[in-house]
Amino acid sequence: MSGRDFEKDYYAALGVAKDADANAIKKAYRKLARELHPDKNPGDANAEARFKDVSEAYDVLSDPKKRAEYDEARTLFAGGGFRPGGFGGGGGGSTFDMSDLFGGSSGANLGDLFSDLFGGAGPGAGPGTARGGRRSGPTRGQDLSATVSLGFDEAVHGTTLPLQLSGPGACRRCHGSGAEPGTSTHRCPTCGGIGTISRNQGGFSFSEPCRDCRGTGTIIDTPCTECGGTGVTNQTRTITVRVPAGVRDGAKLRIPGKGGPGSDGGRAGDLFVTVHVGGHALFGRNGDDLTLTVPITFAEAALGTTLRVPTLDGSVGLKIAPGTPSGRTLRVRGRGVPRKGKTGDLLVTVEVAVPQKLSGGAREALEKYAAEQPDDPRPAITAALAAAAREAPRA
Repeated sequence: MSGRDFEKDYYAALGVAKDADANAIKKAYRKLARELHPDKNPGDANAEARFKDVSEAYDVLSDPKKRAEYDEARTLFAGGGFRPGGFGGGGGGSTFDMSDLFGGSSGANLGDLFSDLFGGAGPGAGPGTARGGRRSGPTRGQDLSATVSLGFDEAVHGTTLPLQLSGPGACRRCHGSGAEPGTSTHRCPTCGGIGTISRNQGGFSFSEPCRDCRGTGTIIDTPCTECGGTGVTNQTRTITVRVPAGVRDGAKLRIPGKGGPGSDGGRAGDLFVTVHVGGHALFGRNGDDLTLTVPITFAEAALGTTLRVPTLDGSVGLKIAPGTPSGRTLRVRGRGVPRKGKTGDLLVTVEVAVPQKLSGGAREALEKYAAEQPDDPRPAITAALAAAAREAPRA
């Protein structure tokens, strides 16, 4: 029986339960063999293939020795609890062919194959490299995530803030060793420090975690009274997060070594902080530039003026040239968002404000201005209307 045989479900091929007796298996086989026989299905390739599968399944399940070997190998194969090297097939002397299992030649690189299957445990691998044969050794801690909300000004200028995290952390009493302070640990004598033991059953050799050291390879004679020997306790800790100037909404900050604790001396994971930035009553943001909309009067737009406009750190004079149209954007350099040694600009958009109410004198003055104003503000539209009037058919 080859390694690929263990991958096939012979019970499903015959349509019987895994605890079916010999009579049920024989009955199911005879029924399917009659239905699928090539003489009854000439030219039907699917029926022929099913007939071969059914015959192969019956050949194994009808033989008690082959069936027992098949059942045990299927259980071990599914659980991953087998070792490299031939598997004895019981009294028949059959072996589990590793080249059949992996679909390669006998010269295949078993180190690479077992690395794919078990996370890096080829034959002869040292401590810290195996999950299927040796203890894992130092393991890096888990990365953690958190979210903070900042005001607009804080995001522009940068800030430092405390962040409270609740979760597992290295035990403060034993500093993560799991042993009571003043005591030590030693190598497990049962597994020799590798964390697993081998067991033979029915001609098969497989590994399982050592029960004495719980798969760690280390015995703690006096467990820490704070963490019970695990080296980890649930804690609430405060992390100081420095938010750089110019951080944008949705940015992620990486804080190295402030994530979950490592095990067996492994380093801690990292903390990733997502930043949410609130809005501002006056300013908007476009990249590293600040934006601001400033209303101006018609007289200021027509005659020109100098305005004082706010910034995030004071105010600045802004010159409005005579004849400035509504909607024009003016740039004030160096008054935007500082980031990575550079500072953006302040972009000021002016909008002409139309008065909602006019006094009698203002209305009279405005009407006088309209009468004396020779310029047409809509020359293109006026010309188009005139051309349309000339081309219109006479009544």
